[in-house]
Amino acid sequence: MKVFFKYLAVILGIVLVSLMAVYIGLAIYYHNAFAYGTWVNGVYCTGRSIEEVNDDLVNDFSYDGLTVYDKDGNSYTIPAQEIGYQFDFVKALEICRAQQNPWMWIESLRHGNNIELTPVVSYDRQALDAVLDKVPFLASQGDQSDEERTVAIIRTGQGYELVNDRIDILRIDKAREAIVHAVEESRTEVSLEDEGCYEDLPETAKVRDTLALWDKIQQFQQCGIVYQMGTEQIPVDASVVCGWIALDENGDFITDKDGNLQMRENAIEEFVDAIADEYDTVGISRQFRATSGRLVTVEGGTYGNKIDRGAEVEYLKDAFENRRNEIHEPVYSQKAWAQGKDDIGDTYIEIDMGEQMMYYYVDGAQQIATPVVTGNTSRRMGTPSGVNYVYMKQKNRILRGEGYASHVDFWMPVKGNIGIHDASWRGKYGGTIYQTNGSHGCINTPRDAMEQLYESAEVGTPVVMFY
Repeated sequence: MKVFFKYLAVILGIVLVSLMAVYIGLAIYYHNAFAYGTWVNGVYCTGRSIEEVNDDLVNDFSYDGLTVYDKDGNSYTIPAQEIGYQFDFVKALEICRAQQNPWMWIESLRHGNNIELTPVVSYDRQALDAVLDKVPFLASQGDQSDEERTVAIIRTGQGYELVNDRIDILRIDKAREAIVHAVEESRTEVSLEDEGCYEDLPETAKVRDTLALWDKIQQFQQCGIVYQMGTEQIPVDASVVCGWIALDENGDFITDKDGNLQMRENAIEEFVDAIADEYDTVGISRQFRATSGRLVTVEGGTYGNKIDRGAEVEYLKDAFENRRNEIHEPVYSQKAWAQGKDDIGDTYIEIDMGEQMMYYYVDGAQQIATPVVTGNTSRRMGTPSGVNYVYMKQKNRILRGEGYASHVDFWMPVKGNIGIHDASWRGKYGGTIYQTNGSHGCINTPRDAMEQLYESAEVGTPVVMFY
């Protein structure tokens, strides 16, 4: 039994010495290499030298340069090669390995060691400074001092605007420093706003007065009224309303005893007149594409839109004072079928008196094409040109004039006593009949075509008449 324990003690001693030898051998091995289970930036480093790991890290790492953003989203890219950018991981790896205790390598068996390292960067500082001198939003700050920076209210095409040079001031030194740090950290992007490179100057008494006035101007210019003119919309926005604010002879704002802005006299009346002058269409000159293909100019007539200017002035005064927010169609003293500048639309009657033809279109599709006889030009009774409209429809009407009384089955007057009707006394239509044997001014139409037109066309239908 004693012999057995003697041999067992010898065996255990040998095993223990062997384990110690292995442990010491691995400790010596890891003294000049990374410990078991070490990963750096995703590269397996166990038992490898700093130079070997550095080669892999350098091969895996790439850096094209830095993109700098200002607070407005403008960007400028600094290419790495333009500033002599270089990098390696040797120093970082040396520090990392120095922090490892090779005698404690057994701890690595229980858990790995994942490490993230940034490279040690070198670059040409003079080259970087030269590039920064070319960055537009750094150079655009100019040499204006803080004392020279002001707050002002100016008028533009979009209304009054506040120009405040005392806020969001880019501090060039801070911006350049932030960019340098970003390059040294091999970052691909840097936001000067996030880096705190913008500052506001303290408010002076004069600045506070200007900002208080600006608040009142903003309130005055906030108008949510939109005029609906056919398919067009005209917003009564700041670009319009800014012209309603009263100014004195020096161009300064006029305020009441409470400091409230005053409205310029007749400002709303002038605005309504301008809208009406542009969109009233009664009697205007129109360009019209005839069925023949000609582009004709048609002047005068009774058809069109006419804005009730007085009603609109009252509406706009009330709507503006109560800050109403709405889309508004103006009140018309005369209203055409369509509003806006193109008020004829796609449903209309066309009378080409030069060709002695009449056409009727519904939604752009031709429904009627018929020869007609218009006013006798040799007797100075020629049918007048113009854009008119059917203002009444009658059946079985006696048309009376000097020396005649004629019965018609269908009567559609379009301008005064001039209208479209059938003419049972005629056997022919079209051609040059109108020059010597025309009507007293009306549009004589074959009965079948006239009946079809009467049954289809409504009161209000535009009638385009031209030679």
